[in-house]
Amino acid sequence: MPFPSFGRSRTDLKAVGTNTGRHRTVGREQAEDALPDRELESYLAALAPEADTETTASGRRFGGAEVYQLRLSLMANEQLRELAAYRQTSPMALAQEWVMQRLEWEAQQLQRS
Repeated sequence: MPFPSFGRSRTDLKAVGTNTGRHRTVGREQAEDALPDRELESYLAALAPEADTETTASGRRFGGAEVYQLRLSLMANEQLRELAAYRQTSPMALAQEWVMQRLEWEAQQLQRS
């Protein structure tokens, strides 16, 4: 019993614009596909923001905020996770809330002195 062919046959290759030899010629459809789509590019450019400030790439900024990396010991990390689960929030949201509360407290202390 012969095995079925899983590749393209020579007739299939001719249909997409190739020669029967080794060198491949580009068919008209493939040449049109290779041209840039100006309408799509224009549409995407219109959707893109003027300044790309919302990123966490090398600038590490998202909007007007800065991204900080926080390293905790394993025990502190576990405590944070347990407290966050108890309060039905994420560890990141809880840590962010605490930092914001502490910053507010520190600002109040500076105003009093």
